[in-house]
Amino acid sequence: MNKERLTNGFVALLLGSALNHFGDRLLGVQIEVFKGLESFSPLWIADVFVLPFFVGLLVAAIFGMGGKWLCYFPPLIVRSIAYVQIMNAPHLLPGEHLLPFGWWGFFVILAMEAAAFGGILGEIMIKSTYGRRPRHLVYKDKNAPADAGVEVKE
Repeated sequence: MNKERLTNGFVALLLGSALNHFGDRLLGVQIEVFKGLESFSPLWIADVFVLPFFVGLLVAAIFGMGGKWLCYFPPLIVRSIAYVQIMNAPHLLPGEHLLPFGWWGFFVILAMEAAAFGGILGEIMIKSTYGRRPRHLVYKDKNAPADAGVEVKE
């Protein structure tokens, strides 16, 4: 693995995690805290589905091809740190409870999948097509000489 790719991956993870963290702060939602049915507000939905989507998009834009695999980690990192912080320093109001670990895991998986959708869309935007083959091998450049193209066997 080359050094530039590793650096891009680290920067993508760092910026994706920062966007997720500060987005959580901006929305004012803690999915780790359960307050009854009032927990599931439109802001909570945005925090679990919309924000991670944009995190995945950012990670894929920075990392490039393969970002759809890397974009799973920022929501996991941020949510894990938040859960441990609330678990170790309980400052919950009356009527609030730390979400049971199983439910928290389910909500984290939802956030990670939303980030995956963003990562896939980010790769599609980078590549301008979807699939495994690089664009220059699939589509012929109009300005390239006729013998520069790849022959397609049928």
